[in-house]
Amino acid sequence: MTITLPVFSLIMLVGASGSGKSTFARRHFRPTEVLSSDTCRGWVSDDETDQSATKDAFEVLHFIAAKRLAARRLTVIDATNVQPDARKSLLALARRWHCLPVAIVLDLPPALCHGRNQARADRQFGSEVVRRQADQLKRSLRSLKKEGFRQIVRLDSPEAIEAVRIERQPLWNDRRADTGPFDLIGDVHGCFFELCDLLRTLGYQVNDDPAQPSAQHPEGRRALFLGDLVDRGPATPAVLRLVMQMTAAGQALCVPGNHEAKLKKWLDGRQVKPTHGLAESIAQLEKESAAFRAQVRDWIDGLVSHYVLDGGNLVAAHAGLAEEFQGRASGAVRSFALYGETTGETDAFGLPVRHDWAAAYRGRAHVVYGHTPVPEPVWINRTLCLDTGCVFGGRLTSLRWPEKAIISVLARQPYYQPVRPLADPSTLIARPADLLDITDIQGLRHIETALIPRVRIGEDQAAAALEVMSRFAVDPHWLIYLPPTMAPAATCPEGEYLEHPRPVLEDYRRGGVTRLIGQEKHMGSRAVVIVTRADGVAARRFGATDRREGVIHTRTGRPFFADRALERALLERLRGAVAASGLWEEFNTDWLALDAELMPWSAKALELLKSQYATVGAAGQRGLAAAVDLLDQAVARGGAPEDLLARFRARQTMLDDYVAAYRRYCWDTPSLEDYRLAPFHLLAAEGRTFSDRDHLWHIQTLARLCAADALLQATAYRLVNLEDAHSEQALIDWWLELTGRGGEGLVIKPLDWVTTSQSGQRGKWVQPAIKCRGREYLRIIYGPEYTHPEHLGRLRARSLGSKRALALREYALGLEALHRFVSGEPLYRVHECVFGVLALESEGVDPRL
Repeated sequence: MTITLPVFSLIMLVGASGSGKSTFARRHFRPTEVLSSDTCRGWVSDDETDQSATKDAFEVLHFIAAKRLAARRLTVIDATNVQPDARKSLLALARRWHCLPVAIVLDLPPALCHGRNQARADRQFGSEVVRRQADQLKRSLRSLKKEGFRQIVRLDSPEAIEAVRIERQPLWNDRRADTGPFDLIGDVHGCFFELCDLLRTLGYQVNDDPAQPSAQHPEGRRALFLGDLVDRGPATPAVLRLVMQMTAAGQALCVPGNHEAKLKKWLDGRQVKPTHGLAESIAQLEKESAAFRAQVRDWIDGLVSHYVLDGGNLVAAHAGLAEEFQGRASGAVRSFALYGETTGETDAFGLPVRHDWAAAYRGRAHVVYGHTPVPEPVWINRTLCLDTGCVFGGRLTSLRWPEKAIISVLARQPYYQPVRPLADPSTLIARPADLLDITDIQGLRHIETALIPRVRIGEDQAAAALEVMSRFAVDPHWLIYLPPTMAPAATCPEGEYLEHPRPVLEDYRRGGVTRLIGQEKHMGSRAVVIVTRADGVAARRFGATDRREGVIHTRTGRPFFADRALERALLERLRGAVAASGLWEEFNTDWLALDAELMPWSAKALELLKSQYATVGAAGQRGLAAAVDLLDQAVARGGAPEDLLARFRARQTMLDDYVAAYRRYCWDTPSLEDYRLAPFHLLAAEGRTFSDRDHLWHIQTLARLCAADALLQATAYRLVNLEDAHSEQALIDWWLELTGRGGEGLVIKPLDWVTTSQSGQRGKWVQPAIKCRGREYLRIIYGPEYTHPEHLGRLRARSLGSKRALALREYALGLEALHRFVSGEPLYRVHECVFGVLALESEGVDPRL
């Protein structure tokens, strides 16, 4: 005997003690799939026969069963289950998690069961126990179906039990192995010729004879109809003939809509009100043969509430489907798929008020649906409504999957007057403001990225990020990227330098990376710049209305300029430079995101300079000048040793060097012309990121941009080949020259933007960039006297591991955020990574690194 079971179901083994339930479970199911009441009793009491522990045992069993069903795992309950109350609580679990309950009844003679129990040392109880269970089982057989079991299998002999073979069958809605490609089509509502127009536009070969229509795609694509084929329009029978032909020939799939559900009631002879366009369908179908109406009735009856397709990445349902219902089966699942989720209220037009389930959707699958007419199909949190009101004079719309291209055709004419007027498309933006939920970023999280499988964000780190973002950040719609911290160079083991290019080159050599680029490190403040081609792009592409030209924000998401007029003026200049350099056309985009340095340093750090650096410099210079004067006089009188005076003179010189160091990066900025913007990464444009291009391409492309406006400063660079000693020495010489005349230093990177170790450490990512700062610049970071041998020796022992690990994690999160944004993922998915970068910045790492 073959028993076919749904792969997602709750299976109750029903039978008296000794009927062989545990043996049956071990033979046909994995150990992890079986929950035994005896085992649970042992877990809570160390004795599987301790009946006093039964209540606690079943609490454990129900808890684990709920967790398995929530994860969509087949679950087998190995208990007697002969009492209705015992089954009732388990059936409630099945309803809660929308899975099919199955009863496998082992109905053996009581004497046989008692004999088996007598042979077991742990089952020494009287025959009356088994007889009572057998009586309860007999009574249960009459009520199992009414209780809600969708499948009941009765095995009434040891031979029948022994002969059983179990086969597992996916639910009808589970087509995850079906990868398409598909053309999903919104509500047709009897618009036959518009449907033919759309199919032709999609490349199908169409016969548009209403009596014998057909369609097929020469490349094997299939249509996927989202329901509401019928009612309101002029040609419901022709639409039904075409879709039924396509589904029968394997050219299409179809899910039912609420209008099909109501039409079936009429076809079944039930009383229904002929409203909302049903009257038109009835009038048209009454002209058809009884055989055709019966065929339509059976076809609608066979439609599945929804489909899960393409490895779980795509869900098709008429009214949409919340994540908790996807790939499950119950009346509640079907109701949601047909009608959506309503509040129970009606609006001014007498139509149901619906919950905005899409705004709160956080599922992995893309849900494509129809049901509620919209003027424009808009992706909201991986959900898309394709009902664009064709029957009302709008359009018939399709989504090509997996391409995600939206194709539509205009209605030939309005056929039906909508009860509720459609919104004016001109008042909408293509990407509306996404709903952001605090639960998306709170608590302990693990973020998956393409570079690092899981990046851990602690609860305390998330809280710190939320504080910064909620109080200081720009409009969240602009926050598609935050730059990572940069790894510091390993310290020189000896000599006058704390940092030097040679240890950096050795780090990359050990990683097997030989092609590098050294870039001049500008002494400014990190700035992320998003510039739009025209004023409407900010609202249409980003959903932002506060900054039409774009945005300039810091590496913590704060506005770079307090003066909005200054920001606008700089973005306008940048717009012009992008246009002059031809980059809008080259990348076919109307926005660009850049990673840059904005100079001078004092433009952003003026308060820090005043309160910290300048204060130290002024106080130190005054105090040391007075000390040197006094010591000079004391030495002249012979009252102090000359070496003490020499030490103080050396300290005075180091302090003067300190003041000179930070002053190099400060100048007055009374007008826009006094600023400089140095872009060094072209991060993203419409539809793509540029992480697949090497750093030389970035520098050279941005040099063309910089040539178009004097406000923009190109980044100087040198290429390095670690297999060429002259190439290495040239980089070191350049670093010495730059830092010798007061420059900050270099950033040394692998030539490729994303690089793994080539030294046999499989899957290990090398540092994407290492900063190597000059001797005098480090005086700003570590203090005026850091070059004293005593202090330099202590600093050589600084620990770099935490900072470097942080740099890699933030780098992975930043790239992931960009990729998610350009691929059209919802804002909460982008912000998961952006918040992650900011959260990691709260780690307790020495900020001087």
